[in-house]
This record gives sequence, structure tokens and C-alpha cells, in this order.
Amino acid sequence: MSLLDVQGLHVSFGALHAVRDVSLTLDPGECLALVGESGSGKSVTARALAGLAGRGARVTADSLAFDGTDLRTLGEPAWRSLRGRRIGLVLQDALGSLDPLRRVGDEIAEPLRTHRLLPRADIPGRALSLLADVGVPEPGRRARQYPHELSGGLRQRALIASAVAAEPDLLIADEPTTALDVTVQAQVLALLDTLRGRGTALLLISHDLSVVAGLADRVAVMYGGRVVEQGPTGRVLGTPRHPYTRALLDAVPATHTKGTRLSSPRPPGTPAGPEGCAYAARCPWADDDCRTTLPERDAYGSVCHHPRTSPAGPAPATAAPAASGTERAVGAPLLVAEHLTKRYRAPDGTAYDAVRDVSLTLHGGETLGIVGESGSGKTTVARILLGLTEPDTGTVRFHGTPWTGVPERRRRPLRPRVQAVQQDPLGSFDPRYDVERVLGEAIALTAVRGRRERRARAAALLDQVGLPASVLRRRPRELSGGQRQRVAIARALAPAPDVVVCDEPVSALDVSVQAQILDLLDDLRRETGVTLLFISHDLGVVHHISDRVLVMKDGSVIESGDVRTVFEHPTEPYTRRLLAAVPGAPFTPAPTPVILSSSAPPPP
Repeated sequence: MSLLDVQGLHVSFGALHAVRDVSLTLDPGECLALVGESGSGKSVTARALAGLAGRGARVTADSLAFDGTDLRTLGEPAWRSLRGRRIGLVLQDALGSLDPLRRVGDEIAEPLRTHRLLPRADIPGRALSLLADVGVPEPGRRARQYPHELSGGLRQRALIASAVAAEPDLLIADEPTTALDVTVQAQVLALLDTLRGRGTALLLISHDLSVVAGLADRVAVMYGGRVVEQGPTGRVLGTPRHPYTRALLDAVPATHTKGTRLSSPRPPGTPAGPEGCAYAARCPWADDDCRTTLPERDAYGSVCHHPRTSPAGPAPATAAPAASGTERAVGAPLLVAEHLTKRYRAPDGTAYDAVRDVSLTLHGGETLGIVGESGSGKTTVARILLGLTEPDTGTVRFHGTPWTGVPERRRRPLRPRVQAVQQDPLGSFDPRYDVERVLGEAIALTAVRGRRERRARAAALLDQVGLPASVLRRRPRELSGGQRQRVAIARALAPAPDVVVCDEPVSALDVSVQAQILDLLDDLRRETGVTLLFISHDLGVVHHISDRVLVMKDGSVIESGDVRTVFEHPTEPYTRRLLAAVPGAPFTPAPTPVILSSSAPPPP
């Protein structure tokens, strides 16, 4: 008997049918991965399995059983006895999941105390051991800190430590490695694999298909609330049977995809009917039957049997490859940093160098990537280049004039020419503003005057990033993650900057939206000539979009050069370790490019 048996699961929020007829099974020691883009129903499915579907949710199922217990009959007291002890849950939003008033060590110790799994005297030591297991440096010091004192990656690791503390029988992990660099990601994945080896069942939700390929035994692909394909990992990722699965694979940026397009324009088509395939409106092979009838599932859970979806079938036209970094001409130096050093004091009073003797040059029209582990100094360098942090030593010159070591009044006239796109656009927007006002603040820095002219400029900016003018009246929380990131890019472009600093702009996005944003940035760079500084822990993303790359470690640049040379022939052992830590994908995606991008979220 399976540890988890789900048959015919439906989850609705009023008129919104978020999850439709989902069936899954999971055995002890097995890893099942749920993949799909934002809005496909992955997280709602996972929360429903933990009794946390949310207020107003209506959950029904033909079968919803965990180790022989019918979860449909449980009240909240019974759920509390299961959660944490037998069912662990790792949510993507670590800052929102951790108690801001409780120290990290106490947070990790809570399930051990609540379920009385260890003598009280042994609990603090076990909490430190768990922090070390998930790759937290200096666990004794981190255990005494509060969540807001940790970086995003450290918070995520602390949350994972809390979830695995009680060694649950089932661990539900929703994007557990999103905020982690590749080396820590490898350590966390090794921990999850060890737990699986001990018999823990793992339900993994991830937009990183290389992570899925390296850890999962089976994969279930979701779209529009349904599982459209399911089967062994090698089969689903190696020879996908549904056009949407093949589209996801085609959208993956990897170290071997330099110069290829990640997405294509949306095809014309009519929406699917209530009983049709949800993907029909975006599938180049859809016919009338696809839009009106949902075919019977086969043994793998696939709902597509169209003959043209086979690997040997004809391919629609694809966009021309983008120019590689070695072929693109670059202009004169715009921003030059020399021998930057920045020192901070840790909570215990000891001093450390966040940045040590860093020099770099940004040329017009190029993209410079910066990679490195959490704490390597990437974001500190970005803040210095943006003029938000003053270096202790070293200089930055922008267009030949001093950018550091000068009063703010001397920088202010040039500030519109250096813009930023942050990792969390929602946190950078005023939640009271609609999109028109968000963009209006940036447009006010230009010569555009008059309400009508500014509105026209705002609509033009949205069009430039692939959003309709109707978005102007919406507030940030009413937008999807990909739409918010597009608005953030439009805001950065409003003053017509020379340089845009992008700090982890796609790390929280699913693979399809990530592909659209990367293609958008590359298109904007070619169309407008803007220079990009692109910071990311995702080496595949950096390889795809960058011309040159800097590798940082412990605040210093240890290797730099043309992105092809550095990635294919690294000279430093640390760079080789970074590249070796990237989760391998033991499959070759079908080369047929399937249309994936869309200005609208998937249908419910």
C-alpha cells in the first residue's frame, strides 16, 4: 500500500477551480516531482495534502489517504499531530514562514519540543546539528539570530532544517532550493536524498528541471490545474508525450544553450472549452477536438495523443538564434570600478570584508554576469555601483566622472541613467500604488510632461515589455510574479538608462516565465543598447545572457573573462567546483521548439 494515495483531488476557491481531478501516489523512500508554471496548481495541491489549502478552499477527493488514514475526515487537532511529526512542509517564502519574534535555533527546536522527540537537554545540540546539515555556516551564531538578520538563502536553509527536524515520513518541499546558490543547493539536495534513502517520501515542487532530473523518481507535469503528463523521470524528461512538457524543456536555460532562444511568440488560437485541453490555446498542433474534448489518460497520465507531438513530427518555425557574446560588438567603457573594498562588522563585533579589491568595467551594450555563492559579495558590489553604498576604499567612475566619494547632490543628475531590477519586485513597489503610478514616478525623471503624455509613455513601456495597457489600473498584488517582474523592468527602462543592474531578477520565477524575462532582457539590450549587470546564482541563466562573467568568492573576484571561456575552460578550482555543483540533467530534451510564452496566465 502506498504511503500517500490521492485520487480525483479537486480544490476550488469560489468560482475558481484551481485543481482538477489530480491523482498521485507516493511510496516510502520515493521522490515525486510536481512541475509546471505559475498558476498551474502545484502549490495548491501540496497545501491541500498538508491540510493547509487556505481560507475559503473547498477540497474534495475520491481518495485522500496517508498511511491508511483518511485525511478527508481529520479535524484541526488531528492535523496538528500529523504536521511536523509525520508530514513536513517547506514553503518557498522563508521570511513569511519563520516567526520574526523567535530566534532561528528556537524555530528549529519547536517540532522537537512539540512532539517530545528528544530530552529537553539534547534539543539545542540537535538544532545546531540540523543547521550544519543544511549548510548554514557558523550554526552557533546563526541559531542566536532572528530571521530578518539572515540572508534569503540562510533563511531558506533554516526553514528546511525546521521541516526535517522530526524526520517526517512525508516531506512536501515547495521550491526548497530557489534562493540557494549551486554549492549550497547541492548540499541541500544531498540532504534530501539522504532522507529519502532512510525511507522518507518526498513530494518536490520545483521550477528547476535539472534539480528534478537529479532527485526525482517520477515527475507529474501540471497545467491549468490538471496533471497533463506523469511517469518515470527519465521518460517524461527524455521523451515527453505532451506538447506542454516539451515546451517546458525547451525553455530551460543551461550551460550548453548559449545563443538559443528560450521562448517563441504566442500562436493564434481559440480558448479551450470547459472539457478541452487547457493547453490548446497555446499549442501549435491543437485542433477542434483538443479544444472540446479531454482525451482519456494513458498509463503515464498523458492527455495528448496527437501524432504531430512525437519527436519525429514537424516543428513550427522558431526565432533566429541570438548573437553570442563573442559576436556582439560592445561600446566604450561606461562604468569603471577600481579596487573596491567594503568592510562590515558582524553581530558579535568581529570585522569582515564583504568586498575585497574588486575591479570591473562595464562597456556599452554588453551584459556582464556576476556569479558566486551566498555571501561572496555580489549584492554589495551591486549596491556600490548603484551609488547606494560607499566603499571604504576604491573608486567608481560613471561616464568618466566620479560616482563614489562625492556628495549625493553631484550624483543626483546622473541617477536616472543607472537603474536597478530587484529580485523581489513586490517588495520594491508601494502596495498602495497602481502600475500607472509606479511607472509615473520613474517617468517623472524624464522630460515627459502632462498627465496624458505620461500615461501614453507608461502604456508604451508596458508594450515594450509585453504587457497590455489594461495593467496600468492594477496594483502589484493583482499581478503574477512574471507580470510584476516585467513592470519592474519597465520602470527601470522609463528614464532611458545607460546601465541596468539586475540582482537575481529571475530566481523566483518558474522556468517558462524565466525564459520570457531572459528573452525580453536580451531583446531590450539589442533594441535599446542598454548595458546590463546581471547577478545570479543560476549558472545556466548567466551563461545564456552574458557576454563576460566575473566569479566571486569571499568578497574577491577570482576569475573573469568571456563567458564561453570561463564556463568551458575554467582555470580556478573554485569555478570548477561551482560548475560541478550544477545539478546534472541526464537527458537530452527533444529539440522541437514548442510555443510557450503568453501574456496571460494559464487558464484555471
